[in-house]
Amino acid sequence: MDITLHTTFLPHNDPDASLAFYRDILGFEVRNDVGYGGMRWITVGAADQPGTSIVLEPPAADPGITDDERRTIAEMMAKGSYTRVILATADLDGTFARLRADGAEVVQEPTEQPYGVRDCAFRDPAGNLIRINEVR
Repeated sequence: MDITLHTTFLPHNDPDASLAFYRDILGFEVRNDVGYGGMRWITVGAADQPGTSIVLEPPAADPGITDDERRTIAEMMAKGSYTRVILATADLDGTFARLRADGAEVVQEPTEQPYGVRDCAFRDPAGNLIRINEVR
């Protein structure tokens, strides 16, 4: 089989703040920015990985989601427990220092985890957990 990761989705509740975080702080390129019905979907990704993208989407945009489910999603996003993504870098300490200096919300400083990775963690403006693993 020839299967690769192409696109994943993360919710946002402020498209401009999310765009600033992923473009200006993480350094991702903007690949698409689409508005429809008062909502906005922004596709970003690393310049050297053109085949892999993150779509920042309005939470609960699916018309099949109930109002109760929308409230639950909003509550989970507010506490930072709704979704997460794991990124990777060869220079974890340098990346951590740059992101902290750029104002990213630190959740965990670089740490050797008991499950065999060294990583750190931040939250994006929507509360999504962004873990960054060190590539060894």
